[in-house]
Amino acid sequence: MAKEKTALHKQLESGKQVLLTLASPPKGSDPAPLRELAQQFAGKVHAIGVSDNHHGVTMSALAAAALIAAEGVEPVLTLTTRDRNRIALLSDCLGAQALGVRNFLCTSGTHQTLGAYSAAKSVFDLDSVQLTQVLTNLCANGAGEERLAGEELCLGGVAAPYADPLEMQVARLAKKVETGARFLVTQPVYDLARFEQWWTAVTERGLQDRVAILAGVEPLADADAAQAEARRRPSPVIPAAVLERLAAGADSRAQRELGIDLAVETIDRLSKIDGLRGFTIGGEPTAALAVIERSGLVID
Repeated sequence: MAKEKTALHKQLESGKQVLLTLASPPKGSDPAPLRELAQQFAGKVHAIGVSDNHHGVTMSALAAAALIAAEGVEPVLTLTTRDRNRIALLSDCLGAQALGVRNFLCTSGTHQTLGAYSAAKSVFDLDSVQLTQVLTNLCANGAGEERLAGEELCLGGVAAPYADPLEMQVARLAKKVETGARFLVTQPVYDLARFEQWWTAVTERGLQDRVAILAGVEPLADADAAQAEARRRPSPVIPAAVLERLAAGADSRAQRELGIDLAVETIDRLSKIDGLRGFTIGGEPTAALAVIERSGLVID
């Protein structure tokens, strides 16, 4: 008997454009913001990606994904190996399926020493490639005594176009594809020249024909936020010309609009790349919605 696939999985297999958004769970226990978020993006994206303590401690990503699923919008749950060993990760995966969540983004996560809780201990029992393999095995044969309830998981991974050495990063992407990733989400794209260099390396391996690659696009909120992001490491590279253009805005409101304009221009340029399968729009929800509307992105 064929296993039922998620709507996102079917969209990926269709060869059509895929559109996601990214959301960070609230830094509190109130579910209302997540329900509102799901309603805002319903019918505008194929799924909502839910980050896992990416910017400090937040509501459990699993709980947040379940709340979004309850609103009728498919979530993509991020599973981060930084904080959990393989037992906890597998347990979360089984629990997620019971709650109607079957799309997963496997990532190693940013090291704790670069975040707000630098004294926390890292786990890294698995890396993101190994986690993808574990979940692929779970889909195929089960993992030990653990079994899925007759439904298939849709697995994804993260791509880092700005990390060096470039050849090693692309080789790692190939491993993610070989272990079962069906889609790859890139870091936010600001440096288009470097992205195109990375894309050349990707296409030389033919990865774009084996996995759906979605370019990350995140509007910069204002000049101060952009400067702070540019100083972070590891971080997507933000060219000086982008920072200067944003700083030319008279105030934070004007800078926000410039950030949205830059994101729309990025989508327009990336849309011309043959083989790119879609976009993942991040950032503050109203800004992300503005980017989707102004760029003319629609789902089918």
